[in-house]
Amino acid sequence: MNALLETAIKAAAEAGAEIMKIYANSFEVALKDDNSPLTKADENANAVINDYLLKTNIPIISEENKQTSYATRKTWDTCWMVDPLDGTKEFIKRNGEFTVNIALIKNNKPVLGVIYVPVSKIMYYALVSEKKAYKLVLKEHHYPAENETASPKELIPLKADSAEIKVVASRSHLNEETAAFMAHLEEQGKLVTKVSVGSSLKFCLVAEGKATVYPRFAPTMEWDIAAGHAICNAVGLKVMQTAADKELQYNKEQLLNPYFIVRKF
Repeated sequence: MNALLETAIKAAAEAGAEIMKIYANSFEVALKDDNSPLTKADENANAVINDYLLKTNIPIISEENKQTSYATRKTWDTCWMVDPLDGTKEFIKRNGEFTVNIALIKNNKPVLGVIYVPVSKIMYYALVSEKKAYKLVLKEHHYPAENETASPKELIPLKADSAEIKVVASRSHLNEETAAFMAHLEEQGKLVTKVSVGSSLKFCLVAEGKATVYPRFAPTMEWDIAAGHAICNAVGLKVMQTAADKELQYNKEQLLNPYFIVRKF
């Protein structure tokens, strides 16, 4: 498992390098069939990640790959879940809040997660079985250890019983349900503060104690959140469905997620 984590970290860092080559210049934006944006950075990062992960002989589900039929996928007990550029809208806005997401799924649960922030060269990663997650700053967009600027920092979430609740919300998807969730906390006498950020960085903020809870009442796909789910699980947080008392599952027939909440339960 440690070897697979290192492979995922290397893949994410080099994908970040490809993304930044495009980010530094003008680029075209295309629309996919679902009207979501696509850039050359998405495609180039996906190619880099595929090159790494195919060598593991573990099947890959990626936003930018042609999707394998569920008749085949349902036979997989293990697979990679990849979003080569999460937060393409943030990439287009050039606000730096986009990430590379790589997760390993085993028996429908995330067991390994890597989130890389190319602009800041920050790498978040975790093996769920070790019950710890880390944040590492790289000098350049590649790994191994001699490229570290400092020792990895362990992530520690906030205590759930704090009087102040920091609610992390999307810059692009704040809606009535999220506003109602925050209002409900205020009715309970909590001091509620909103923290806005794009992409899978929302999971990272909760995992490292910069936010208390992340409610998501808007559509996401499995590749958007699997890596963040793994990192949060590793530090004792859960990603629970709002409509059922269970955590999110992966490699489902439909890759669209139900609404969820990330926090200590």
